Amino acid sequence: MKTVRQMNPLIHCMTNLVVTNFTANGLLAIGASPVMAYAKEETADMAAAAEGLLINIGTPSPHIVESMILAGKSANQKGIPVILDPVGAGATPFRTTIIKQILEEVDISIIRGNAGEIAAIVGQVGTVKGVDAKIETDSIELAKEAAKKLGTVIVVTGKVDVVTDGKQVMTVANGHEWLTKVVGTGCLLGGVMSAFAAVNPKGMVSAAVQSLVFYGVAAERAFTKTENEGIGTFQQQFLNELGNLTIEEAEAFKRVRQVH
Repeated sequence: MKTVRQMNPLIHCMTNLVVTNFTANGLLAIGASPVMAYAKEETADMAAAAEGLLINIGTPSPHIVESMILAGKSANQKGIPVILDPVGAGATPFRTTIIKQILEEVDISIIRGNAGEIAAIVGQVGTVKGVDAKIETDSIELAKEAAKKLGTVIVVTGKVDVVTDGKQVMTVANGHEWLTKVVGTGCLLGGVMSAFAAVNPKGMVSAAVQSLVFYGVAAERAFTKTENEGIGTFQQQFLNELGNLTIEEAEAFKRVRQVH
């Protein structure tokens, strides 16, 4: 977090149209610089100029997917981390096809999704409602299977988040359920994770764990200050906490466990 605030990394967010403003404000709050570019005429150049790339398929279309792949290939050439948020994977055949295409053509550093989305990517079957997918499974085993199959770091978010590269397994228990009651918090997490990955020389597992801790503690603090007011106020306070939370506070309240 200290490095994010010092370096102010430029994060190219190819995110969904529902959450663009919230994602931009959240990245500004933590000290990163957001840019949103989707036109295929410039997306490769923008990705090459950035320090991190977020690909989020929340509102997909064929031309946006084409631009995402161009950006991803450009980021790969520059050694820039690419974070994939497979929103609604498994909800429709179109989304499943998009994910397969991106994974075939782009080297992904971290895939962050809920259990249902990750399960859909590796061929398991969950229950899908809109873009919210659920599956009854062991998140740790699911994450390990996906990491080994896809050859990347997997983050399965839920009540307890799981991070693994297929060998090392970490869990993070920070966060609050009100994050699920505000549109865009999962998508913003992908942006925050991109910023942490952009400045983290220790690798993608470390970047993912640190971003989950910071994000989760900020949510816990936001809830304690707004629980009597409601989720609208919580959303505003959450952005405040992302900007005001100190590294020492995040460290003091982190709930991280190394499983393997």
